[in-house]
Amino acid sequence: MPLPAAPEFEAHRSYLTAVAFRILGNRAEAEDAVQEAWLRFAQQPGIRDARGWLTTVTSRICLDQLNSARVRRTAYPGEWLPVFAVDPDADPAVHAEQADQVSMALLVVLERLTPEQRVAFVLHDAFGLPFEEVAAVLDTTPAAARQHASRGRRAAADGGIRHTAGPAEQRRVLTAFLTAAQSGDFRTLAAVLAPDVVAISDGGGVVRSALRPIFGAEKVGRLFHGLLTHRMAEMTDVMVEPVTVEGGAAMLLRARLGGAPVCSVVTVAVDGGRITGVFTQQNPAKVLLRDL
Repeated sequence: MPLPAAPEFEAHRSYLTAVAFRILGNRAEAEDAVQEAWLRFAQQPGIRDARGWLTTVTSRICLDQLNSARVRRTAYPGEWLPVFAVDPDADPAVHAEQADQVSMALLVVLERLTPEQRVAFVLHDAFGLPFEEVAAVLDTTPAAARQHASRGRRAAADGGIRHTAGPAEQRRVLTAFLTAAQSGDFRTLAAVLAPDVVAISDGGGVVRSALRPIFGAEKVGRLFHGLLTHRMAEMTDVMVEPVTVEGGAAMLLRARLGGAPVCSVVTVAVDGGRITGVFTQQNPAKVLLRDL
């Protein structure tokens, strides 16, 4: 349980958590980083610019975590997706009001950046920090910080997965996709999948999943047709329910396969009424079910 903090700190907690979450892509780790910043803040009385000081300290803590995680991820089997914090499905309007939430499409893109690029890109492009302050976090020069942000922006644009839909449209398109994939309606699949769609699955070496991204509407459609027919035919006690992941529409599958529990979550990126990205989290250690 977080320790109680001074009102001066609490005034900035939501902002700091938003910063940390965008840098780390993991809400629990972000909250831990902010709590660590509070402990350091409590030991430094008389700070004039609390928000600036806390932003720098929180970002440095996150940078250290990114560099540590980078070593672990080089040995990670297959594709890496962020933790899916799964909430019960709710009114899309409720989620639209939660400004600290980030689409899975953006989190996936951010995972492709180096730690320095990610910190610079998030702090400058998302939160408007001047490069002098970004440089202080990265312990470098403003010119170098600008370069990190520029490279991160370019990498994000080059590997970007377009997502412009609100939760209601996202839910509609996701449901149409899964229904068509299960029935083998490839005409509908062709209409709902963007030609350059990419499917990314994370099994963590624990659950069988594609070890590389799958590109193209035909390949993605056939992949999910196989998963939703042949694979599900092997399962028992199957339950599928709509949920949300970071405010976005998702589907949760719970079942048993050979007596062992199975838990899988699918969410999508949608642009112009078509799916541009399909993200499936199958690693049980990275599916966080909250109050389901």
